[in-house]
Amino acid sequence: MSKNKIRPGVYLYPMPVSIVGTNVEGKPSFMALAWVNAVEIKPPLFAIATYETHHTNVGIKENGTFSINIPSEGMVEVADYVGLVSGKEIDKSEVFEVFYGDLKTAPMITHAPINMECKVLKTIATKDLTNMEKGHEIFIGEVINAYVDDYYLTNNTPDISKIKPFVYSMDNNYWKIGEHLGKAFSIGKNYKKE
Repeated sequence: MSKNKIRPGVYLYPMPVSIVGTNVEGKPSFMALAWVNAVEIKPPLFAIATYETHHTNVGIKENGTFSINIPSEGMVEVADYVGLVSGKEIDKSEVFEVFYGDLKTAPMITHAPINMECKVLKTIATKDLTNMEKGHEIFIGEVINAYVDDYYLTNNTPDISKIKPFVYSMDNNYWKIGEHLGKAFSIGKNYKKE
């Protein structure tokens, strides 16, 4: 087998699709985002990266809050839509039925299987790291509350087979989640190098 050298990139395959919500000037606004990563479990922390010129960034900086909503595969069209249009030009406040939790400024999507309201702990500008003229802003947020409908739970845990999230690939495609491969922290117990 020979390896091909390709241009450096963020080849994390696949990337889960989420819809980030924030209030901008008192109105809910949403953006599809696959640049979301869990970074800690205690306390529960996420890092999201959005281009600094995005309308969503205005609301996140204005309120110090955002939500992460996990859409089901049945929401792929509306998720793509809120990623295609900018809140600077299109009012996205009525695209979804929303609710608010304790933070009051992180709108969450009622029909998304999982919702998490987050408080910003730190903001990092990538242009400062790379001396670029423009770049992304990374927001590290603590999950203050998480919400899920009973239907999506199995043994009080969100069930991926019921949620049916979808993922994004760097070739600009969405994909369904595949089949179960094995139990984590278990399947490798009997591994032996051949």
